[in-house]
Amino acid sequence: MGASGIAERAAVVGVGATPFTRSSGRTPLSLATEASRAALADAGTAPDEVDAILSYHLGDSAPATDLARALGLTRLGWHNDMHGGGTQCASVLGDAAMLVATGQASTVLVHRSLNGRSGRRMTGLGLRQGEGVEEQFTLPYGLAGPVAQFALVARRHLHDAGLGERDLAAVVASSRAQAADNPRAMRREPLPWEAYLREPLIAEPLRRADCCQEADGAVALVVTGARRPVAEGAPRIRSVVRGGRPDLSRLDRSPDPGAVFSAEVAPRLYAAAGMRPADVDAAYLYDAYSFLVPRQLADFGLVEPAEMARVLRSGGITAQGAAAAGGVPVNPHGGLLSEGYVHGLNNVAEAVRELRGDGVGRLPGASVALCTGFGGAYGSAALLVR
Repeated sequence: MGASGIAERAAVVGVGATPFTRSSGRTPLSLATEASRAALADAGTAPDEVDAILSYHLGDSAPATDLARALGLTRLGWHNDMHGGGTQCASVLGDAAMLVATGQASTVLVHRSLNGRSGRRMTGLGLRQGEGVEEQFTLPYGLAGPVAQFALVARRHLHDAGLGERDLAAVVASSRAQAADNPRAMRREPLPWEAYLREPLIAEPLRRADCCQEADGAVALVVTGARRPVAEGAPRIRSVVRGGRPDLSRLDRSPDPGAVFSAEVAPRLYAAAGMRPADVDAAYLYDAYSFLVPRQLADFGLVEPAEMARVLRSGGITAQGAAAAGGVPVNPHGGLLSEGYVHGLNNVAEAVRELRGDGVGRLPGASVALCTGFGGAYGSAALLVR
């Protein structure tokens, strides 16, 4: 998706979300409908103007056709329920932009809805046949779900990068500090070093605080043509890249168990946008686990690896401390570690708010936001511009 294709031809004109809770007591469809209506109201767009719906899921969301019916749409054009979790949260913007740029749709509704805490959770596997059958052979060794698997990646990366517990704690502390003023955040209390050490280990080196906040909730975005009157002042989609390395997709067979998507995606993203790391004013990084923050900061060229520990420990990834420490604000709303985990789409929604001036971080003059989506060896990234 190079700069000559979809660059700034589509804009995100509305965002909406439900509260993030540990027990919604509602269906994913009910949550999706609330978030979608909020996004449409934010955009000043009537539901019957929607002619495309995109979503992504892991068998735990509301189908696009069900949402269309719940919103009272009389017709629906392009619609797609894409399989996937974190890898999709940035690249779904690319799908929406392509629909708009090619004339397939004029108003695209994007949503992610799930009961990620009270409903289906991403832990535990049973013996089975068919898709995922090989997982029964790694399960006996403790690889029960993503946290156990990515703990191996975390340990390798920390070793290679010369980082440790203090640096993971600094990432979480920065997240909590920035979430303190975010009414949507599930965790807003400070987390000093001593409190971090009291957090139980889930899969070494990852403690409970190093893992995202599983949540019930929904987020929705409205994407339309950048030249339409409704898009005046709305952040535009500059570039989107999705990809990865197939040879790294199985941790038990990977030649580089410390690798993640960002090393592959970052150079392609900047090339597609015609931009450089120095152009990024705020980074909305997929922080399902704390170690992913320094890894992505290095891969996207936002912090020099040799300076990483100093920047992290001095608060250099907070909105308040980035300028003085030579860092960049990372998830000034608290991110997935503190606000909640809606498979990354809440990070994208906050990036939109920040660029238009009503975000939690209130970053003066921010005009370029990086958004990323993580799925191990595969992932995506987008640059939004004001």
